[in-house]
Amino acid sequence: MSQARPPIAMLAELTHRCPLACPYCSNPLDLARQDQELDTARWTDVFRQAADLGVLQLHLSGGEPASRRDLTDLVRAAREAGLYTNLITSGIGLSERRLRELDAAGLDHIQLSLQGTTPEMADEIGGYRGGFARKMEVARWIGEIGFPLTLNAVLHRRNLHQLPRAIDMALEMGARRIEVATVQFHGWALQNRDALMPTRDQARQADRVVQEARLRLKGRLVIDYVPADYHSDYPKRCMGGWGSTGLNVTPDGLVLPCHAAQTLPHLSFESVQDRPLAEIWYDSAAFNAYRGTDWMQEPCSSCERKTVDFGGCRCQAMALAGDAAATDPVCIKSPHHGALQDRTAAHAAAEDAPLTWRVAPGRSVPEPAE
Repeated sequence: MSQARPPIAMLAELTHRCPLACPYCSNPLDLARQDQELDTARWTDVFRQAADLGVLQLHLSGGEPASRRDLTDLVRAAREAGLYTNLITSGIGLSERRLRELDAAGLDHIQLSLQGTTPEMADEIGGYRGGFARKMEVARWIGEIGFPLTLNAVLHRRNLHQLPRAIDMALEMGARRIEVATVQFHGWALQNRDALMPTRDQARQADRVVQEARLRLKGRLVIDYVPADYHSDYPKRCMGGWGSTGLNVTPDGLVLPCHAAQTLPHLSFESVQDRPLAEIWYDSAAFNAYRGTDWMQEPCSSCERKTVDFGGCRCQAMALAGDAAATDPVCIKSPHHGALQDRTAAHAAAEDAPLTWRVAPGRSVPEPAE
């Protein structure tokens, strides 16, 4: 039996269907079809198992979770299981009436994505004409109903100059929190590094803007910041350590230690349709593969930071170094760090690189419930 502690959070990827086509989407290239998605009863059972396991926070995500016609029923089931529910959404597919139904069902919080601070930028990046206007309407309804709101701004070379305005918009919307998330290169974003990689100067400017805003807005707005990973000297503490605090369930029921874990070809992931969630969390080989520090190679195994960042991201190590157990090449101590810096500079210098938009199965605008 693993000595892991119970997880505190679960990300439920209800669907891969989405009206947007964001070129930085972190979902896998091979997206689950609608006929593969867990049904209402199965998700309800998963929520109960998660609560019994110790999960406190449930993040309802996708794709676009509003694509699920049973979203209100799923929120109600999660609330009945005793879970704090957070809806991660683009806003497309949400009407005022549907938001009020979600409120009555017990939805606790909404995280609204922002692809840009102008209609031109937001609609280009999202690949959906009129998306920005719809998003602003949804933000107004969220405020009128009184949902606690987090604004999620994904930033990259094309829109990092809009960061100050994004922070102002969070205040104007009455958001309690903004997540300033510099693009992470997994999934579809890997195909768009030449188009999305920020320059080092942009990354440093973003650092300064966030630092100043945190001081200026202390007590008014919480700012979570994901810096430009490839321009850092040390890697992010990915997921707080592999299999340590949270888990993901895909639309078809696979249970993952992190969003991108399926990119590790040597690991096999089990499904909630075949095995109880608790057994997967504690006993599966995939969840125990990189728990703790015993798996580490040098320089991680003797590094004073090994319980600070746990060697960085396993999926990134696989993608950049070809070895999931290697030190994340973002780390200045990695033997691959120099080569990564050269490649990062080349990506950031690629001007006018075309975007490859994500194309989801059944991509269409969900019909708002009226």
